[in-house]
Amino acid sequence: MGVLEVKNVSYYYSKDRKVVDNVSESFESGKMYVILGPSGCGKTTLLSLLGGLDLPKEGQVLFEGREIQKKEMEEHRRSHISFVFQNYNLIDYMTPVENVELTAKEDALPILEKLGLSKDEAKRNVMKLSGGQQQRVAIARALASGNPVILADEPTGNLDEDMAKEITGIFQEAAKEYGKCVIIVSHSSEVAKQADVVFEMSHGKLNRAEV
Repeated sequence: MGVLEVKNVSYYYSKDRKVVDNVSESFESGKMYVILGPSGCGKTTLLSLLGGLDLPKEGQVLFEGREIQKKEMEEHRRSHISFVFQNYNLIDYMTPVENVELTAKEDALPILEKLGLSKDEAKRNVMKLSGGQQQRVAIARALASGNPVILADEPTGNLDEDMAKEITGIFQEAAKEYGKCVIIVSHSSEVAKQADVVFEMSHGKLNRAEV
């Protein structure tokens, strides 16, 4: 049994067009998953369902074998899930240390240093950092939270190829060294090459793929 699981999950705005169509899959700790697919295929909606941002119209989302109910969604987001977004979602008037401390259950500075920021960079205004450095701060925030699942929506979309490869390697390290379940939505086959498991999503259906 995975740490996070979907069973026969569907989501739709009208029943004749399902954005997510009867998806069943299990996601384990210590692995990095990548979900590939074009815009509008349902992958971001699936990520939202996994993260408790919305409830499925049909089927179940389970964390450690227990179905997430509507009244538990906020607790699921707070205690189980960390999100990493393409646009970083950092507090722009704070330093990296202050951003990480917002959710941290561990000391912020050692994690930021492990991800490649110097002490000086960790104490600058976050807007003075490069895009790659800002994404490292966002990942540090996810790691410091102690939450077992990281959900990342196009986390390398704003980065050049070399930086994207580095950031994807950090996600892989989060799975292997920290034991996180990491699920990344992406358009990039290069990101998928570093994954343990790759899925392709098309017309609301999720299928395992070879990359």
